[in-house]
Amino acid sequence: MSRLFFAALALCLTTAISLAQDAVQLPVQKQKAEEKRTVAQEQEKVAQHANLEIRGNTAFDDKVLRSQLKEQIATIEKYGLTSARGDDAAFFLELYYKKHGYAQVKVRYALAGGNRLQLDLAEGPLVHLGKIVFVGRQQVPEDRLFNYAVGPTQERYSKAQSPLPFVSADLEEGANLVQRFYVSEGFVECTIEKPQYEYVRPDLVDVRIVVHEGQQYFFGNIDFVGPTIYGGEALRGQMLDLLQRPYTEARLADIPRRLQAYYKTRGYYAVKVDAVGDPSLAVSGKVPVRVTLEPGAVYHFDGVTVKGTQKLRPSYLARRFRKFRGRPYSPEAIDKRFRELMRTSLFNILQINPTPVDGNRLRLDINVEEAKSKEFGLSIGYGSFSGAIVGASYANRDLFGYGRPITTSVEYSERGYKGEFTYEDPYLFDTDFAFKTRLSALTYDYDGYSKFELGGRFTLSRKITDQYEVGLVYAARHVEVTDATIDAALLGRTSYFISAIGFTQTLDLRKNPFVAPRGLIFDNTFDLASSAIGSDIDLIRGTARVSYYISFASGPPALVGEDLEKSAFQRWFERSLLAFGARSGIVYPLDNAGTSTALAIPIDERFFSGGSTTVRSFTERDLGPHDASGNPIGGEFFTIFNAEYTFPIYGEILGAVFVDAGNLLPDARSPGLNDMRYGVGLGLRYNLPIGPVRIDYGFNPNPRANEASGAFNFSFGFAF
Repeated sequence: MSRLFFAALALCLTTAISLAQDAVQLPVQKQKAEEKRTVAQEQEKVAQHANLEIRGNTAFDDKVLRSQLKEQIATIEKYGLTSARGDDAAFFLELYYKKHGYAQVKVRYALAGGNRLQLDLAEGPLVHLGKIVFVGRQQVPEDRLFNYAVGPTQERYSKAQSPLPFVSADLEEGANLVQRFYVSEGFVECTIEKPQYEYVRPDLVDVRIVVHEGQQYFFGNIDFVGPTIYGGEALRGQMLDLLQRPYTEARLADIPRRLQAYYKTRGYYAVKVDAVGDPSLAVSGKVPVRVTLEPGAVYHFDGVTVKGTQKLRPSYLARRFRKFRGRPYSPEAIDKRFRELMRTSLFNILQINPTPVDGNRLRLDINVEEAKSKEFGLSIGYGSFSGAIVGASYANRDLFGYGRPITTSVEYSERGYKGEFTYEDPYLFDTDFAFKTRLSALTYDYDGYSKFELGGRFTLSRKITDQYEVGLVYAARHVEVTDATIDAALLGRTSYFISAIGFTQTLDLRKNPFVAPRGLIFDNTFDLASSAIGSDIDLIRGTARVSYYISFASGPPALVGEDLEKSAFQRWFERSLLAFGARSGIVYPLDNAGTSTALAIPIDERFFSGGSTTVRSFTERDLGPHDASGNPIGGEFFTIFNAEYTFPIYGEILGAVFVDAGNLLPDARSPGLNDMRYGVGLGLRYNLPIGPVRIDYGFNPNPRANEASGAFNFSFGFAF
């Protein structure tokens, strides 16, 4: 159901209170940052009230200039006014003006007595940047060099601003970027002279930058010295993308790193690789490279040592690496297990250091700093369907020191109460299987009926690969409809016990499940409820979902300063996300004996549609069949199709446009795409590390009798 937790949105109060340790202290970095902000605020106050007179300023007001001098003024206030400190203040004020294009500014200081400083300004004209001419340029387009030359200035000003202010320090930095760009393109001997300036007018400067390009170099023949083991072609394949690009010292240095990683992945822990290239030996610009290899022996994992644990039993970590013993060394295997352990939230610091021991063996020395394992949380929120929500929870991620988390929670909303207990064993019997138990009790008021439910769900799952996971599920619930205004013929059974076994599978190829999740995810569920396992209801149910997310981000720039060449539109476009989703589900009774399926499937076992994660032109559960009073009664077959485009507006605030479609049919014997309903809408998103907060309005393009023209929906997380 849709809910907006203002914990993630600034209105939710969440506290984590340690039940076994002292109060949490601010991290050192955060504390230092806070101290720095406090000092800056105090300096600002001093600067605005200091015994200082600034005369002759017209481009910037007194408050702005005092703020720029706050550190110098604070020093004067603390240690007294001297000629040296007055000169420092004049110098930094002059520097500030020059950074904004006042190249001819002059600032003089005077000690006026009584610890009073006087700064007299001769601002001069605002000088703009005219033409930039690159002398000696032959092989690189001038517009590319221009972007690097003016890049430092454009970081402070809009690219649309023309002409730019003239800042000599920026142009010298820009000339350095031009030289670095040339080197990245293989011109390793390129030199750039210091920019030369010519005043065309008192307020306009042309710039002349002399370029000595030199020879452009590429990689030539790669000669391997020493045992390659896997053959030269296999090794060249590890650096093929480097060899196809211009020769640079940085790319040459990357060759040993790549080959070392290649050998270490195959167990050669002590491998040594060196790569030497000499442009003076180049033929037709092709630089020969000699790669010296010393693979050494294949190392195997041996034992494990654990230090730093307090409440967590050391055996918990030792067992995680028990299967490594005797296997060839693999940094990828260590990294995978490291990430897996950090996701448990049991550790603030986890260090795994391979240490050579007797023979060609590696011992894993593990040093940890445990995180606080116990938390008590309070939450306040609001859901567009549930109304106000208040909750409390207690969690212990390290039950009895075995790293098995338990969570208990209680929650009150305007529609009911809920209590839940969850226990997990991520490594059941020290295997790769995970076990999870969830027990819950709740009362809830839906439109047209209320229910009480008591039950549990037991899941045994295993990751077959990093992306593919399967699970077996047993679920049992007692459900009782305690009050209803819906006709009994449409409710089905109102008191029953349902026992079901099921199967789940998930293929998750997304890069990041929470923020800008590029890639595809597919999952489906199947469950069977039968009297053979004690159920009062016999049915089969299946669901399937596929979502595909297209992010337009191109990754980190390959060349130094490449981001300077991107337009504002390109940067905006790269933060956009296009997503598509499709879902479907069916539930079918096995004991209807020819009667209407509406009598065989209780209302609480049917599907409902509408709301923040389905067709957003409808409110929660409002799409599909209704009774005569307008209460939703659910259906036995549904489809949902979504398409959404999100784009940046400001900071972490994003806009969205979407199109939704779906249906909810009353009878599973007649599935299909008939009676489709649609939604077209707009939304806002605010990105958080654990996912976006969403507000959407969906328009209903074809409202029927007694239907609204659209709906607002508040929610947290991705829509599909």
